[in-house]
Amino acid sequence: MKITALLLTTCLGTMFAQTPDALPVPGFHHLHINSMNPDAAVDYYTKQFTSATKTTFDGKPAIKTGKIFLLFTKVNTPPLASTPTTAIWHWGWNVPDERAYIAHYNEMKTELLPLWTGDGDGSVQINSDSWPGTGGTLGRTKEQIAEAKAQAIKPAGGAGFAYLKGPDGYPIEVAGNFPGVPERFNHVHMFQDDPQCAVLWYQTHLNVKPRPGRGGAPAPVITEASCKVPHGLSTWPALEKGGMFRAPQGGVSFDDISMNWYVRQTDTPLVSTRGHFGDHIALSVGNLDAWYAKLKGEGVKILMEPYKLDSTRAFMVEGPSKEALELVEVK
Repeated sequence: MKITALLLTTCLGTMFAQTPDALPVPGFHHLHINSMNPDAAVDYYTKQFTSATKTTFDGKPAIKTGKIFLLFTKVNTPPLASTPTTAIWHWGWNVPDERAYIAHYNEMKTELLPLWTGDGDGSVQINSDSWPGTGGTLGRTKEQIAEAKAQAIKPAGGAGFAYLKGPDGYPIEVAGNFPGVPERFNHVHMFQDDPQCAVLWYQTHLNVKPRPGRGGAPAPVITEASCKVPHGLSTWPALEKGGMFRAPQGGVSFDDISMNWYVRQTDTPLVSTRGHFGDHIALSVGNLDAWYAKLKGEGVKILMEPYKLDSTRAFMVEGPSKEALELVEVK
């Protein structure tokens, strides 16, 4: 009886260790970008960011920044010419002194994108040169802008965010003042049909941990019944002259890379990221077969069955708003 009980306990322990929910959260491996001139794109990144070094991966031009890659595939037509919108919006770096970086970019004649302030044709390069956000958001509605003007509220100045016009026209964010901390690639900003539902999808299928609430409060509990949240009002400053919806929002993290989400900006459903400027996001996993079995068993859409990638293997699935996610085996 003791031997039988010991065997049963051992078998149950092994089964528990191999259950899908026990698989560790993936890491962030690379962002795959379509470009009309990959070599020029690589040169652009290494010129703008000291943390970017030229390399290759899977035989393709790439940069390495920290431990992750930005990987480029050549296309013959401008990726941004394809519409409507996809889930991948832009990506960006945290920097030690944003205003010094922006001054340097202006000296180099690097093109920056205007941030429209919502006040006629007014625009700024750095969001903190416009009216500060209110109510815990990064922007103001038209009504709140009018209030700021009436109350003579001044821009906060200092740290903020700004956007470079990337080599194929897409935005690249430069954000923050982090003195003493080396610049680093730190996020991919995305659109989701329903950001809170997307958080639930990533928690369910990719085992991500809930983010704490504002001020360190416990993470909110998200359910299928509660995840659909109506759009808020348009706010500024924004890359679009007509403003942008910043609520609802959500996000997850893989390693120290954030994937931050706003709600999609139009009534038109998002389309697949494949073939667009941000083609897909790649995540690293230790056991590809176990992850394939988990996701296939959960009914996640498989875009590409397991295949060879560089010196390893990968497969590709579709996320909740048609973002392509590649899982790469890293031992």
